[in-house]
Amino acid sequence: MDGVVPKHEQLRGRLAELAARLPAGAPLPGERQLCIEHGVSRITVREAIGQLVSEGVLVRVRGKGTFVAERAARSRLHLASFHSDMRRLGLRPGTVVLSVDRAVPPPATRAALELAVGERAWHVRRLRLADDQPMSVDDGWYPVAVVPDLADADLTGSLYTLLAERYGCTIDRAEQTVRAAEADRGSAVLLGLSASRPVLVFDRVSYSGGRPVEHARSTYRGDRYEVAMTVELGQG
Repeated sequence: MDGVVPKHEQLRGRLAELAARLPAGAPLPGERQLCIEHGVSRITVREAIGQLVSEGVLVRVRGKGTFVAERAARSRLHLASFHSDMRRLGLRPGTVVLSVDRAVPPPATRAALELAVGERAWHVRRLRLADDQPMSVDDGWYPVAVVPDLADADLTGSLYTLLAERYGCTIDRAEQTVRAAEADRGSAVLLGLSASRPVLVFDRVSYSGGRPVEHARSTYRGDRYEVAMTVELGQG
């Protein structure tokens, strides 16, 4: 390696190109082999690999080596069910229903769903999978008046499809916020993360014909999911 670009930056670029050609989980050559192949010191190799690990391109496994990290699923901000979103990304969606019960929702949910004080709603918690790997934990609330027998329905598929076909409530609009957070202990266990790892939290109120029918909070793995959007210059 030569030129004005630092050696570790040159090696970082080459290793990033190599990782892009390999499947997720593929092992990287060992440090000694990389030193010989690229004519650099072990310090340079470790610095280049360290940068790619911090960027999420590679992952280190103690005692085993360095591997290509899982590619993040990139979703555009749009109104779609988890199932259709994952299929569009070329991933196989799956769902594990964690719990379904009727309960009095917290104040924020009661306000979002325009419920009376003390009125109960269906509370559904589900673990969402992509290619059999944990992707998100969904925590949703649904008015009993809208979906009276929700507990009897199959909740392993798309709830948006279920709402439309079984209850005549087609979701046509949603208000959603997205924020970065640290995984709490419960979500971390379900998502296969260590505590305090970064996650993306989506807070969404969905409407059908102007009526709120869902208040959901979805917690996504920050290393497996990212959001893309198109930003246009406004007036003023």
